[in-house]
Amino acid sequence: MIMTKEQIKENVSAFNQDVSKGGSYVYTQERFSSILANKRITEAFEALYPMTGKRLLDLGCGDGAYSLELVNLGATLVLGVDPAEAAVAVASEKAIQRNMAAQARFQTGNIYALTLQEHFDCIVLRGVLHHLPDAAEALKAVSHLADTILIMEPNGTNPVVKIIEKTSQYHIEHEEQSFLLSTIRRWLCDAGFSKIRCVHVNLVPMFCPDWMAKVCKSIEPAIEAIPVLRNIACGQYIILASK
Repeated sequence: MIMTKEQIKENVSAFNQDVSKGGSYVYTQERFSSILANKRITEAFEALYPMTGKRLLDLGCGDGAYSLELVNLGATLVLGVDPAEAAVAVASEKAIQRNMAAQARFQTGNIYALTLQEHFDCIVLRGVLHHLPDAAEALKAVSHLADTILIMEPNGTNPVVKIIEKTSQYHIEHEEQSFLLSTIRRWLCDAGFSKIRCVHVNLVPMFCPDWMAKVCKSIEPAIEAIPVLRNIACGQYIILASK
């Protein structure tokens, strides 16, 4: 499957290099802060959309770490698709090593031109839209593959997130960005998803010292419970939308 120059970004090469060097993505490595942050995101996913018995399309699956989590949460099938060939190879190997190859399979693909004949219960986009050249068009391109979509994106109203994406070398190399929730809602509506729910979660940065992660985790429940404060302080949106 060939991508046009307009549809592919340099960050695909960056992600391939990440896997080639470290064997996985930086976000999924066993770092204390990343473990806490990812665990909270997964909990929010499961709370919004129970995975048991579901057939899921995990777009932008990367190294497969999150895809295999979906199997552990009870999904009967997870198809992971990603443009980074090295990441897909690692994901496939992980599935074999963990005896999950029957439930999780992986392939390279272009989100703008998928030729899948299957229909899924839900599309999962965990930290994907902000890496794409045209997120709105991507949502339209995949909307026929499921009636429900589950999305995680960086909180575009969090000032710390905005500063990091402008100053962090990693974020610059991987072309990271964040969007306002209202923008994502508009894209979803344009793609045919009219019923939209959203929660703001997680206070622990993906990459921070252990002491900071512990402090942030200790006050996280209180921050998530305060409407105005959580909209600014939390690190991610979790969005569930259906037709």
